[in-house]
Amino acid sequence: MEYYPGATSVGIKAVDGVVLAADKRVTYGFMLMSKAGKKVFRITDKVGIASAGFISDMQSIARTLEAEIRLYELETGSPIRINGVAKLLSIILFNRRLYPYMVETIVGGIDDKGPHLFILDPIGAVIEDDYTALGSGAQIAIGIIEEGYKDDISIQEAYNLAIKSVKSAFSRDAMSGDGIDVLVISKKGIKEEFIKVI
Repeated sequence: MEYYPGATSVGIKAVDGVVLAADKRVTYGFMLMSKAGKKVFRITDKVGIASAGFISDMQSIARTLEAEIRLYELETGSPIRINGVAKLLSIILFNRRLYPYMVETIVGGIDDKGPHLFILDPIGAVIEDDYTALGSGAQIAIGIIEEGYKDDISIQEAYNLAIKSVKSAFSRDAMSGDGIDVLVISKKGIKEEFIKVI
Protein backbone atom coordinates (compact mmCIF):
# COMPACT_ATOMS: atom_id res chain seq x y z
CA MET A 1 0.00 0.00 0.00
CA GLU A 2 1.27 3.46 -0.89
CA TYR A 3 1.26 6.14 1.78
CA TYR A 4 0.93 9.70 0.59
CA PRO A 5 -0.12 12.85 2.38
CA GLY A 6 -3.36 14.63 1.64
CA ALA A 7 -3.98 18.37 1.78
CA THR A 8 -5.79 21.30 0.25
CA SER A 9 -3.77 24.51 -0.11
CA VAL A 10 -4.89 27.54 -2.12
CA GLY A 11 -3.47 30.92 -3.08
CA ILE A 12 -5.35 33.87 -4.56
CA LYS A 13 -3.87 37.17 -5.77
CA ALA A 14 -6.06 40.25 -5.29
CA VAL A 15 -5.55 43.81 -6.48
CA ASP A 16 -4.38 44.85 -3.01
CA GLY A 17 -2.71 41.70 -1.65
CA VAL A 18 -2.51 37.92 -1.51
CA VAL A 19 -4.46 35.29 0.45
CA LEU A 20 -3.01 31.86 1.28
CA ALA A 21 -5.09 29.15 2.95
CA ALA A 22 -4.73 25.46 3.81
CA ASP A 23 -6.44 22.77 5.85
CA LYS A 24 -5.09 21.41 9.16
CA ARG A 25 -5.45 17.63 8.67
CA VAL A 26 -2.29 15.51 8.40
CA THR A 27 -2.81 12.13 6.76
CA TYR A 28 -0.64 9.40 5.29
CA GLY A 29 -2.73 7.21 3.03
CA PHE A 30 -5.94 6.68 4.99
CA MET A 31 -4.33 7.16 8.41
CA LEU A 32 -5.13 10.34 10.30
CA MET A 33 -1.90 11.49 11.97
CA SER A 34 -2.95 14.90 13.32
CA LYS A 35 -5.74 17.47 13.30
CA ALA A 36 -3.39 20.38 13.98
CA GLY A 37 -0.88 20.40 11.11
CA LYS A 38 0.44 23.75 9.90
CA LYS A 39 0.73 24.10 6.14
CA VAL A 40 0.73 27.91 5.88
CA PHE A 41 3.86 29.75 7.04
CA ARG A 42 4.63 33.43 7.54
CA ILE A 43 8.16 33.96 6.21
CA THR A 44 8.54 37.76 6.52
CA ASP A 45 6.14 40.69 7.00
CA LYS A 46 5.52 40.67 3.22
CA VAL A 47 5.89 36.98 2.24
CA GLY A 48 4.18 33.71 3.11
CA ILE A 49 4.09 30.16 1.77
CA ALA A 50 1.43 27.46 1.68
CA SER A 51 2.26 23.83 0.91
CA ALA A 52 0.90 20.37 0.26
CA GLY A 53 3.01 17.28 0.93
CA PHE A 54 5.13 16.03 3.81
CA ILE A 55 4.86 18.24 6.90
CA SER A 56 8.53 17.79 7.84
CA ASP A 57 9.64 18.99 4.40
CA MET A 58 7.30 22.01 4.62
CA GLN A 59 8.79 23.00 7.97
CA SER A 60 12.32 22.51 6.66
CA ILE A 61 11.89 24.69 3.56
CA ALA A 62 10.04 27.37 5.57
CA ARG A 63 12.94 27.64 8.05
CA THR A 64 15.59 27.55 5.32
CA LEU A 65 13.79 30.16 3.22
CA GLU A 66 13.32 32.51 6.18
CA ALA A 67 17.02 32.25 7.11
CA GLU A 68 18.18 32.87 3.52
CA ILE A 69 15.90 35.90 3.13
CA ARG A 70 17.12 37.41 6.41
CA LEU A 71 20.71 36.90 5.25
CA TYR A 72 19.99 38.47 1.86
CA GLU A 73 18.29 41.51 3.41
CA LEU A 74 21.10 41.92 5.95
CA GLU A 75 23.77 41.83 3.24
CA THR A 76 21.99 44.07 0.71
CA GLY A 77 20.17 46.41 3.10
CA SER A 78 17.00 46.22 0.99
CA PRO A 79 13.90 44.01 1.09
CA ILE A 80 13.75 41.04 -1.27
CA ARG A 81 11.15 41.06 -4.05
CA ILE A 82 8.59 38.25 -4.28
CA ASN A 83 10.01 36.92 -7.55
CA GLY A 84 13.39 36.80 -5.77
CA VAL A 85 11.84 34.71 -2.98
CA ALA A 86 10.36 32.32 -5.56
CA LYS A 87 13.71 32.04 -7.36
CA LEU A 88 15.52 31.45 -4.06
CA LEU A 89 13.10 28.67 -3.13
CA SER A 90 13.46 27.24 -6.63
CA ILE A 91 17.24 26.98 -6.10
CA ILE A 92 16.76 25.37 -2.66
CA LEU A 93 14.40 22.77 -4.17
CA PHE A 94 16.52 22.15 -7.29
CA ASN A 95 19.64 21.55 -5.20
CA ARG A 96 17.77 18.64 -3.59
CA ARG A 97 16.54 17.21 -6.92
CA LEU A 98 18.14 13.77 -6.39
CA TYR A 99 16.42 13.41 -2.98
CA PRO A 100 13.66 16.00 -3.38
CA TYR A 101 11.52 17.63 -0.76
CA MET A 102 8.11 16.03 -1.21
CA VAL A 103 6.14 19.27 -1.37
CA GLU A 104 4.29 21.50 -3.77
CA THR A 105 4.55 25.12 -2.66
CA ILE A 106 2.75 28.42 -3.17
CA VAL A 107 4.78 31.60 -2.57
CA GLY A 108 2.69 34.73 -2.10
CA GLY A 109 3.46 38.26 -1.08
CA ILE A 110 3.54 41.95 -1.86
CA ASP A 111 6.45 44.22 -2.80
CA ASP A 112 7.05 47.57 -4.51
CA LYS A 113 5.71 46.09 -7.77
CA GLY A 114 2.48 44.89 -6.17
CA PRO A 115 1.11 41.48 -5.15
CA HIS A 116 2.52 38.26 -6.65
CA LEU A 117 1.73 34.55 -6.48
CA PHE A 118 4.10 31.77 -7.57
CA ILE A 119 3.66 27.99 -7.69
CA LEU A 120 6.64 25.62 -7.34
CA ASP A 121 6.84 21.87 -7.87
CA PRO A 122 9.12 19.54 -5.80
CA ILE A 123 12.19 20.16 -8.00
CA GLY A 124 11.87 23.92 -8.35
CA ALA A 125 9.89 24.72 -11.52
CA VAL A 126 8.29 28.15 -11.05
CA ILE A 127 5.03 29.49 -12.50
CA GLU A 128 3.48 32.88 -11.71
CA ASP A 129 -0.32 32.91 -11.69
CA ASP A 130 -3.35 34.76 -10.29
CA TYR A 131 -4.66 31.78 -8.29
CA THR A 132 -3.85 28.14 -7.61
CA ALA A 133 -4.78 25.07 -5.59
CA LEU A 134 -2.51 22.20 -4.54
CA GLY A 135 -2.89 18.80 -2.90
CA SER A 136 -5.45 16.01 -2.91
CA GLY A 137 -8.36 18.47 -2.70
CA ALA A 138 -7.05 20.75 -5.46
CA GLN A 139 -9.51 19.68 -8.18
CA ILE A 140 -12.50 20.63 -6.04
CA ALA A 141 -10.95 23.86 -4.73
CA ILE A 142 -9.81 25.12 -8.15
CA GLY A 143 -13.33 24.74 -9.55
CA ILE A 144 -14.70 27.03 -6.83
CA ILE A 145 -11.90 29.57 -7.32
CA GLU A 146 -12.33 29.67 -11.11
CA GLU A 147 -16.06 30.28 -10.72
CA GLY A 148 -15.59 33.20 -8.28
CA TYR A 149 -12.34 34.82 -9.45
CA LYS A 150 -12.25 38.14 -11.31
CA ASP A 151 -9.38 40.41 -12.38
CA ASP A 152 -10.32 43.21 -9.95
CA ILE A 153 -10.96 40.96 -6.92
CA SER A 154 -10.43 42.69 -3.57
CA ILE A 155 -8.50 41.17 -0.66
CA GLN A 156 -11.76 40.60 1.27
CA GLU A 157 -13.36 38.85 -1.70
CA ALA A 158 -10.21 36.74 -2.18
CA TYR A 159 -10.30 35.86 1.53
CA ASN A 160 -13.94 34.71 1.30
CA LEU A 161 -13.23 32.78 -1.91
CA ALA A 162 -10.19 31.02 -0.42
CA ILE A 163 -12.19 29.87 2.61
CA LYS A 164 -15.11 28.74 0.44
CA SER A 165 -12.79 26.74 -1.86
CA VAL A 166 -11.00 24.93 1.00
CA LYS A 167 -14.33 24.20 2.76
CA SER A 168 -15.66 22.72 -0.50
CA ALA A 169 -12.68 20.37 -0.66
CA PHE A 170 -13.52 19.10 2.86
CA SER A 171 -16.86 17.72 1.65
CA ARG A 172 -15.31 15.67 -1.17
CA ASP A 173 -11.75 14.89 -0.03
CA ALA A 174 -11.39 12.67 3.04
CA MET A 175 -7.73 13.64 3.42
CA SER A 176 -8.51 17.34 3.96
CA GLY A 177 -10.24 18.90 6.95
CA ASP A 178 -10.09 19.99 10.61
CA GLY A 179 -10.09 23.74 10.10
CA ILE A 180 -8.37 26.31 7.90
CA ASP A 181 -5.20 28.36 8.43
CA VAL A 182 -5.33 31.65 6.52
CA LEU A 183 -2.57 34.16 5.80
CA VAL A 184 -3.62 37.59 4.45
CA ILE A 185 -0.76 39.68 3.06
CA SER A 186 -1.38 43.32 2.14
CA LYS A 187 0.37 46.69 2.23
CA LYS A 188 -0.85 47.05 5.83
CA GLY A 189 1.14 43.95 6.80
CA ILE A 190 0.42 40.28 7.37
CA LYS A 191 -2.43 38.68 9.30
CA GLU A 192 -2.65 35.03 10.39
CA GLU A 193 -5.97 33.46 11.25
CA PHE A 194 -7.42 30.05 12.12
CA ILE A 195 -10.98 29.24 11.10
CA LYS A 196 -12.74 26.36 12.83
CA VAL A 197 -14.84 24.27 10.46
CA ILE A 198 -17.43 21.91 11.94
